[in-house]
Amino acid sequence: MHQIIFCVKIYNSIDEFPGTVNAVVTIGTFDGVHAGHLQIIRRLLELGEEKKGETVVLTFFPHPRMVLQPDDNNLRLITSMEERQVLLEKHGVRHLIIQPFSKEFSRLSAVEFVRDVLVEKIGMKTLVIGYDHHFGRNREGSYKDLEEMAPAFGFQLEEITKKVVDEVAVSSTKIRKYLLEGEIELANKLLGHDFVLSGEVIEGDRIGAGLGFPTANLSISEPFKLIPQHGIYAVIVLVDGVRYKGMLYIGTRPVVQGKKLSVEVNIFDFDRNIYGHKISVFLKARIRGDMNFESLEQLKEKMKEDKLNATKLLS
Repeated sequence: MHQIIFCVKIYNSIDEFPGTVNAVVTIGTFDGVHAGHLQIIRRLLELGEEKKGETVVLTFFPHPRMVLQPDDNNLRLITSMEERQVLLEKHGVRHLIIQPFSKEFSRLSAVEFVRDVLVEKIGMKTLVIGYDHHFGRNREGSYKDLEEMAPAFGFQLEEITKKVVDEVAVSSTKIRKYLLEGEIELANKLLGHDFVLSGEVIEGDRIGAGLGFPTANLSISEPFKLIPQHGIYAVIVLVDGVRYKGMLYIGTRPVVQGKKLSVEVNIFDFDRNIYGHKISVFLKARIRGDMNFESLEQLKEKMKEDKLNATKLLS
Protein backbone atom coordinates (compact mmCIF):
# COMPACT_ATOMS: atom_id res chain seq x y z
CA MET A 1 0.00 0.00 0.00
CA HIS A 2 1.48 3.33 -1.04
CA GLN A 3 1.40 6.26 1.35
CA ILE A 4 -0.25 9.32 -0.18
CA ILE A 5 1.99 12.37 0.06
CA PHE A 6 0.08 15.64 0.06
CA CYS A 7 1.67 18.79 -1.20
CA VAL A 8 0.14 22.06 -0.10
CA LYS A 9 0.46 24.96 -2.52
CA ILE A 10 1.26 28.18 -0.70
CA TYR A 11 0.31 31.65 -1.92
CA ASN A 12 1.58 34.77 -0.16
CA SER A 13 -1.53 36.80 -1.03
CA ILE A 14 -4.97 36.33 -2.53
CA ASP A 15 -3.65 38.00 -5.71
CA GLU A 16 -1.16 35.13 -6.18
CA PHE A 17 -3.94 32.53 -6.10
CA PRO A 18 -4.95 31.64 -9.68
CA GLY A 19 -8.54 30.92 -8.65
CA THR A 20 -10.49 27.73 -9.18
CA VAL A 21 -14.03 26.93 -10.29
CA ASN A 22 -14.98 24.85 -7.23
CA ALA A 23 -13.19 25.96 -4.06
CA VAL A 24 -14.15 24.56 -0.66
CA VAL A 25 -12.93 27.25 1.72
CA THR A 26 -12.40 27.85 5.42
CA ILE A 27 -11.00 30.98 7.06
CA GLY A 28 -9.09 31.45 10.30
CA THR A 29 -5.76 32.04 11.99
CA PHE A 30 -5.48 28.34 13.00
CA ASP A 31 -2.80 29.15 15.58
CA GLY A 32 -1.51 25.83 16.91
CA VAL A 33 -3.43 23.76 14.31
CA HIS A 34 -4.67 21.91 17.38
CA ALA A 35 -7.19 19.11 17.86
CA GLY A 36 -10.12 21.57 17.84
CA HIS A 37 -9.00 23.14 14.56
CA LEU A 38 -8.57 19.69 13.06
CA GLN A 39 -12.31 19.03 13.38
CA ILE A 40 -12.84 22.00 11.04
CA ILE A 41 -10.03 20.89 8.69
CA ARG A 42 -11.39 17.32 8.55
CA ARG A 43 -14.83 18.61 7.60
CA LEU A 44 -13.23 20.82 4.94
CA LEU A 45 -11.46 17.78 3.47
CA GLU A 46 -14.64 15.64 3.57
CA LEU A 47 -16.57 18.31 1.70
CA GLY A 48 -13.69 18.70 -0.77
CA GLU A 49 -14.02 14.99 -1.61
CA GLU A 50 -17.82 15.01 -1.67
CA LYS A 51 -17.99 18.00 -3.99
CA LYS A 52 -14.85 17.12 -5.97
CA GLY A 53 -13.51 20.58 -5.13
CA GLU A 54 -10.17 22.14 -4.22
CA THR A 55 -9.69 22.68 -0.46
CA VAL A 56 -8.49 26.18 0.42
CA VAL A 57 -7.49 27.59 3.81
CA LEU A 58 -7.40 31.38 3.93
CA THR A 59 -5.34 32.73 6.79
CA PHE A 60 -3.76 36.08 7.63
CA PHE A 61 -0.32 37.38 8.56
CA PRO A 62 0.44 39.34 10.62
CA HIS A 63 -2.24 38.23 13.07
CA PRO A 64 -5.12 40.76 12.76
CA ARG A 65 -4.75 41.73 16.42
CA MET A 66 -1.18 42.91 15.80
CA VAL A 67 -2.43 45.32 13.12
CA LEU A 68 -5.67 46.50 14.70
CA GLN A 69 -4.35 46.71 18.28
CA PRO A 70 -0.66 47.61 17.81
CA ASP A 71 -0.24 48.64 21.47
CA ASP A 72 -1.40 45.26 22.74
CA ASN A 73 1.80 43.29 23.30
CA ASN A 74 0.12 40.36 25.06
CA LEU A 75 -0.52 38.22 22.00
CA ARG A 76 1.67 35.12 21.86
CA LEU A 77 1.41 32.58 19.05
CA ILE A 78 1.51 28.82 19.59
CA THR A 79 2.86 28.30 16.07
CA SER A 80 4.79 30.48 13.67
CA MET A 81 3.36 30.76 10.16
CA GLU A 82 6.01 28.36 8.87
CA GLU A 83 5.07 25.77 11.52
CA ARG A 84 1.38 26.19 10.62
CA GLN A 85 2.19 25.52 6.95
CA VAL A 86 3.90 22.24 7.86
CA LEU A 87 0.95 21.10 10.02
CA LEU A 88 -1.72 22.02 7.47
CA GLU A 89 0.21 20.22 4.74
CA LYS A 90 0.50 17.14 6.94
CA HIS A 91 -3.28 17.02 7.28
CA GLY A 92 -3.91 17.19 3.55
CA VAL A 93 -4.95 20.79 2.80
CA ARG A 94 -4.31 21.51 -0.91
CA HIS A 95 -4.11 25.33 -1.01
CA LEU A 96 -2.99 27.73 1.73
CA ILE A 97 -3.42 31.44 1.08
CA ILE A 98 -1.54 33.68 3.52
CA GLN A 99 -3.08 37.09 3.00
CA PRO A 100 -1.02 40.03 4.32
CA PHE A 101 -3.30 41.67 6.87
CA SER A 102 -3.21 45.45 6.77
CA LYS A 103 -5.42 48.33 7.88
CA GLU A 104 -6.42 48.77 4.25
CA PHE A 105 -7.47 45.11 3.95
CA SER A 106 -9.38 45.39 7.24
CA ARG A 107 -11.54 48.16 5.74
CA LEU A 108 -13.21 45.81 3.21
CA SER A 109 -16.90 45.56 4.02
CA ALA A 110 -18.41 42.13 4.69
CA VAL A 111 -20.07 42.12 1.26
CA GLU A 112 -16.85 43.20 -0.53
CA PHE A 113 -14.88 40.48 1.28
CA VAL A 114 -17.33 37.72 0.34
CA ARG A 115 -18.08 38.92 -3.21
CA ASP A 116 -14.69 40.24 -4.35
CA VAL A 117 -12.30 38.02 -2.41
CA LEU A 118 -13.97 34.69 -1.64
CA VAL A 119 -16.25 34.34 -4.66
CA GLU A 120 -14.51 36.31 -7.45
CA LYS A 121 -10.82 35.74 -6.66
CA ILE A 122 -10.86 32.34 -4.96
CA GLY A 123 -13.84 30.80 -6.78
CA MET A 124 -15.58 29.70 -3.59
CA LYS A 125 -18.52 27.34 -4.01
CA THR A 126 -18.59 26.01 -0.41
CA LEU A 127 -17.68 27.81 2.82
CA VAL A 128 -17.03 25.99 6.11
CA ILE A 129 -17.26 28.47 8.95
CA GLY A 130 -17.96 28.70 12.67
CA TYR A 131 -21.37 29.89 13.87
CA ASP A 132 -19.86 32.96 15.57
CA HIS A 133 -17.30 33.89 12.89
CA HIS A 134 -17.19 37.65 12.23
CA PHE A 135 -15.50 39.25 9.24
CA GLY A 136 -15.24 42.43 7.21
CA ARG A 137 -14.81 46.02 8.39
CA ASN A 138 -15.22 46.29 12.19
CA ARG A 139 -16.16 42.59 12.16
CA GLU A 140 -19.59 43.64 10.89
CA GLY A 141 -20.32 40.40 9.00
CA SER A 142 -21.89 37.47 10.86
CA TYR A 143 -23.06 33.95 10.10
CA LYS A 144 -26.57 35.32 9.54
CA ASP A 145 -25.17 37.66 6.84
CA LEU A 146 -23.44 34.72 5.17
CA GLU A 147 -26.75 32.81 5.08
CA GLU A 148 -28.29 35.75 3.23
CA MET A 149 -25.33 36.14 0.84
CA ALA A 150 -25.01 32.43 -0.02
CA PRO A 151 -27.88 32.23 -2.56
CA ALA A 152 -27.06 35.69 -3.98
CA PHE A 153 -23.40 34.80 -4.66
CA GLY A 154 -23.93 31.11 -5.48
CA PHE A 155 -22.15 29.29 -2.67
CA GLN A 156 -23.16 26.71 -0.08
CA LEU A 157 -22.56 27.27 3.59
CA GLU A 158 -21.70 24.72 6.23
CA GLU A 159 -21.81 25.75 9.86
CA ILE A 160 -19.39 24.36 12.40
CA THR A 161 -21.45 23.90 15.55
CA LYS A 162 -21.21 26.07 18.66
CA LYS A 163 -19.78 23.10 20.58
CA VAL A 164 -16.87 22.66 18.15
CA VAL A 165 -16.16 26.40 17.90
CA ASP A 166 -16.22 26.77 21.69
CA GLU A 167 -13.85 23.79 21.99
CA VAL A 168 -11.45 25.50 19.57
CA ALA A 169 -11.48 28.71 21.65
CA VAL A 170 -11.09 26.80 24.91
CA SER A 171 -8.29 24.67 23.45
CA SER A 172 -6.24 27.70 22.36
CA THR A 173 -6.59 29.35 25.78
CA LYS A 174 -5.80 26.15 27.66
CA ILE A 175 -2.82 25.29 25.43
CA ARG A 176 -1.26 28.73 26.03
CA LYS A 177 -1.88 28.37 29.79
CA TYR A 178 -0.31 24.90 29.93
CA LEU A 179 2.74 26.02 27.93
CA LEU A 180 3.30 29.04 30.18
CA GLU A 181 3.08 26.72 33.20
CA GLY A 182 5.51 24.22 31.66
CA GLU A 183 2.81 21.53 31.45
CA ILE A 184 4.08 20.41 28.08
CA GLU A 185 2.46 16.96 28.07
CA LEU A 186 -1.01 18.45 28.72
CA ALA A 187 -0.43 21.07 25.99
CA ASN A 188 0.70 18.39 23.53
CA LYS A 189 -2.40 16.31 24.28
CA LEU A 190 -4.68 19.23 23.36
CA LEU A 191 -2.56 20.13 20.33
CA GLY A 192 -2.67 16.58 19.02
CA HIS A 193 1.04 16.95 18.18
CA ASP A 194 4.24 18.08 19.92
CA PHE A 195 4.76 21.78 20.57
CA VAL A 196 7.68 22.97 18.44
CA LEU A 197 10.27 25.74 18.60
CA SER A 198 11.94 26.46 15.25
CA GLY A 199 14.73 28.80 14.31
CA GLU A 200 18.26 29.32 13.10
CA VAL A 201 21.29 28.09 15.04
CA ILE A 202 23.44 31.07 16.06
CA GLU A 203 26.78 31.53 17.82
CA GLY A 204 26.63 31.34 21.62
CA ASP A 205 29.29 31.86 24.25
CA ARG A 206 30.13 28.14 24.39
CA ILE A 207 29.55 27.69 28.14
CA GLY A 208 27.81 24.35 27.46
CA ALA A 209 30.74 23.12 25.34
CA GLY A 210 33.13 23.92 28.19
CA LEU A 211 31.01 21.73 30.47
CA GLY A 212 30.92 18.82 28.03
CA PHE A 213 27.37 19.63 26.89
CA PRO A 214 27.67 21.67 23.66
CA THR A 215 24.44 23.43 22.81
CA ALA A 216 22.90 24.82 19.64
CA ASN A 217 21.61 28.31 20.45
CA LEU A 218 18.29 28.96 18.76
CA SER A 219 17.22 32.29 17.32
CA ILE A 220 13.41 32.11 17.26
CA SER A 221 12.29 33.68 13.98
CA GLU A 222 8.75 34.63 15.09
CA PRO A 223 8.93 37.55 17.58
CA PHE A 224 5.42 36.81 18.92
CA LYS A 225 6.08 33.09 19.42
CA LEU A 226 5.02 31.80 22.83
CA ILE A 227 8.03 30.54 24.78
CA PRO A 228 7.12 27.95 27.45
CA GLN A 229 8.05 28.27 31.12
CA HIS A 230 11.77 28.35 31.85
CA GLY A 231 13.43 25.04 32.56
CA ILE A 232 14.89 21.89 31.05
CA TYR A 233 12.86 19.81 28.57
CA ALA A 234 13.31 16.39 26.98
CA VAL A 235 13.09 16.98 23.22
CA ILE A 236 13.38 15.53 19.73
CA VAL A 237 15.45 17.71 17.39
CA LEU A 238 15.01 17.71 13.63
CA VAL A 239 18.25 18.60 11.80
CA ASP A 240 18.35 18.38 8.00
CA GLY A 241 15.52 15.83 8.00
CA VAL A 242 17.11 13.58 10.68
CA ARG A 243 15.64 13.24 14.20
CA TYR A 244 17.85 13.21 17.31
CA LYS A 245 17.15 13.02 21.03
CA GLY A 246 18.21 15.93 23.19
CA MET A 247 17.49 18.29 26.07
CA LEU A 248 16.44 21.91 25.74
CA TYR A 249 17.19 24.78 28.11
CA ILE A 250 14.94 27.86 28.29
CA GLY A 251 16.01 30.56 30.74
CA THR A 252 18.31 33.44 31.56
CA ARG A 253 21.30 31.36 32.76
CA PRO A 254 21.45 32.71 36.34
CA VAL A 255 24.68 30.79 37.03
CA VAL A 256 26.53 33.32 34.82
CA GLN A 257 24.32 36.28 35.85
CA GLY A 258 22.54 36.19 32.52
CA LYS A 259 19.78 38.68 31.80
CA LYS A 260 18.76 37.77 28.24
CA LEU A 261 16.47 34.84 27.46
CA SER A 262 18.39 31.89 26.08
CA VAL A 263 16.89 28.96 24.13
CA GLU A 264 19.55 26.28 23.57
CA VAL A 265 19.50 22.58 22.88
CA ASN A 266 22.03 19.87 23.65
CA ILE A 267 21.64 17.24 20.90
CA PHE A 268 22.70 13.77 22.08
CA ASP A 269 25.33 11.85 20.09
CA PHE A 270 25.84 14.74 17.68
CA ASP A 271 29.02 16.66 16.85
CA ARG A 272 28.37 18.55 13.59
CA ASN A 273 28.75 22.29 13.13
CA ILE A 274 25.25 23.49 12.29
CA TYR A 275 25.61 27.29 12.60
CA GLY A 276 23.20 28.93 10.19
CA HIS A 277 21.04 25.80 9.86
CA LYS A 278 17.32 25.92 10.60
CA ILE A 279 16.27 23.29 13.12
CA SER A 280 13.02 22.30 14.80
CA VAL A 281 12.84 21.25 18.45
CA PHE A 282 9.81 19.19 19.53
CA LEU A 283 9.15 19.41 23.27
CA LYS A 284 8.12 16.12 24.92
CA ALA A 285 8.30 16.66 28.69
CA ARG A 286 9.63 19.15 31.25
CA ILE A 287 12.36 17.74 33.45
CA ARG A 288 12.76 20.61 35.92
CA GLY A 289 12.58 24.36 36.35
CA ASP A 290 15.46 26.81 35.86
CA MET A 291 17.84 26.84 38.83
CA ASN A 292 20.78 28.85 40.08
CA PHE A 293 23.99 27.06 40.98
CA GLU A 294 26.93 28.16 43.12
CA SER A 295 29.42 27.00 40.51
CA LEU A 296 29.68 25.76 36.93
CA GLU A 297 30.87 22.42 38.34
CA GLN A 298 27.58 22.08 40.25
CA LEU A 299 25.69 22.90 37.04
CA LYS A 300 27.69 20.25 35.17
CA GLU A 301 26.69 17.56 37.70
CA LYS A 302 23.04 18.58 37.39
CA MET A 303 23.24 18.44 33.58
CA LYS A 304 24.49 14.84 33.77
CA GLU A 305 21.40 14.03 35.83
CA ASP A 306 19.20 15.96 33.37
CA LYS A 307 20.58 13.95 30.46
CA LEU A 308 19.82 10.66 32.23
CA ASN A 309 16.27 11.82 32.94
CA ALA A 310 15.76 13.05 29.36
CA THR A 311 17.07 9.75 27.96
CA LYS A 312 14.61 7.81 30.16
CA LEU A 313 11.70 10.01 29.11
CA LEU A 314 12.57 9.67 25.43
CA SER A 315 13.21 5.91 25.45
